[in-house]
Amino acid sequence: MSRMAPRVADLVRQRVAFVHATVVRAESPTSAFPGDDAVILADGTIEGFVGGQCAEESVRQGAQDALREGTARLLRILPPSSPAFPDRPGAVQAVNHCLSGGALEIFLEPMMPAPTLCVIGETPVTAAIAKIGPLVGLNIMTAARGDEMDLSDVTAMVIGTHGHFEPESIRAALDATVPFIGLVASEKRGAGVLDAMGLTEKERARISTPVGVEIGAKGAEEIALSIVAGVVRALRIDNVSPRVASALPNAERGVDPICGMTVTIRPDAISAVKDGVTYWFCCAGCKETFLAA
Repeated sequence: MSRMAPRVADLVRQRVAFVHATVVRAESPTSAFPGDDAVILADGTIEGFVGGQCAEESVRQGAQDALREGTARLLRILPPSSPAFPDRPGAVQAVNHCLSGGALEIFLEPMMPAPTLCVIGETPVTAAIAKIGPLVGLNIMTAARGDEMDLSDVTAMVIGTHGHFEPESIRAALDATVPFIGLVASEKRGAGVLDAMGLTEKERARISTPVGVEIGAKGAEEIALSIVAGVVRALRIDNVSPRVASALPNAERGVDPICGMTVTIRPDAISAVKDGVTYWFCCAGCKETFLAA
């Protein structure tokens, strides 16, 4: 079991976006060994160990890029004298001028919170949705009505209350800019509910009713299956972006004037002011060399 497994489990429970980094190859001399691992938070904080200070900056930037793109990658950190690895899909290389030798290969796995589907209502259909949703990777939230909830982390809302609190729940979802809103109703009744709300054309276009993919569904379970399929289609084909509580910041970066390495500008980053200009460094050694020049 990895050293960071408890922390990984804790962050998953908290629905925090992060990257799990694992050393898969270390060529001496390096301070890291295969199996060493760490978690990198969205702000660049590194918890754990996957290499010394010289490797940390490459890992931090690789992790933030992996989070932003939502794709795993193999990060190859090489000293300038090392022969380059062959290019391969899913692998990126970083030449680190501070490494004294050796090389590292680190697998970066972005861990994004599952999209939240808010299910409104207590009916056989909504109960079936709550059972099917987790099987396709959805985080399920249930409630009797949608206007008494915090919807900031909600990607999709499905309202299946058979007439109860429908306008209130729809309005709450619209105001919270929930990306996908579905109403369980017949085409005729659904149109009537939306007509009575006096929605703008743009607002009305955001609501799917009858919600779900047409599969000739009969019975609560099949109807629920068609609705969950509609949510998955919105995520996979219609490119509805999942919402997560922890935003992914755009990291500001600078260039170390000594070694040329790109440095993430953070409160704890190494810096120095010279002639009124702030410079950023990958390590204390580069800073000392710069100030001594």
